Amino acid sequence: MSWFSTVVGGAVGFFVGGPLGAVLGASFGHQLGKNLDGIHVEETLNIGDQQRVQMAFFTATFSVMGHIAKADGHVSREEITFATRIMDEMGLTSEMRTTAINLFQRGKQADFPLNEVLAQFYKECHRRVDLLRMFVGFQLQAAYADGSISIAEENLLLRICGQLKISRFDYERLKIQIQAQQRFQGHARNIIQKNSLHDAYGVLGLTPSASKAEVKKAYRRLMSQNHPDKLVAKGLPEEMMVLAKEKTQKISKAYETICKAG
Repeated sequence: MSWFSTVVGGAVGFFVGGPLGAVLGASFGHQLGKNLDGIHVEETLNIGDQQRVQMAFFTATFSVMGHIAKADGHVSREEITFATRIMDEMGLTSEMRTTAINLFQRGKQADFPLNEVLAQFYKECHRRVDLLRMFVGFQLQAAYADGSISIAEENLLLRICGQLKISRFDYERLKIQIQAQQRFQGHARNIIQKNSLHDAYGVLGLTPSASKAEVKKAYRRLMSQNHPDKLVAKGLPEEMMVLAKEKTQKISKAYETICKAG
């Protein structure tokens, strides 16, 4: 049973108090016919660590995504389209979709407690680097939805990475990979050419000067880091598994492109 079904089914009162609890409670409570905002840990039953982390990840992902979208003062049509597409790809039920939309809207508000949400999210994830990296990747994709990252968005993303203990090096590498993934998708139907090959290396976080050994090492590392089953076991919401699968497919396609080029 998914974390959402568990809560809707009434197996628990709520998963956690604090900032994440307040944000999700405000976005979710009315669907249960009661306001869950502010309920404390002591008032809940044990739902297991995995579902607890899944709740935290879902809550933080969509609320922070909304906060980033509003970072430059307005939310573009492309940013809304991106968030909607993510919800579509996840195959959310109507109730989960409503919750995701409400979380996005909550994140846009000026009083959204970003620092507190991130601090609790980091704690709930038990410093699981692969999950935190996946989270930052989602936020980067959202920021790039309208084609570029504004200064305000960049500063906010760096602030997020700082709170989640994601290094500047890892952040810059994620940026390169995500930009390359977006361009590489555009080359997908074309015969291998210089630009698509360059972007294939970028998807793996490399440059065309990388050796075959470096390419293989990067490929194996990324496939391990983004393995859907491993991520779900660590706390990625099951609904987001399809997004992890898409990422590994892009990594595999990029690796195949490089190998075919010799």
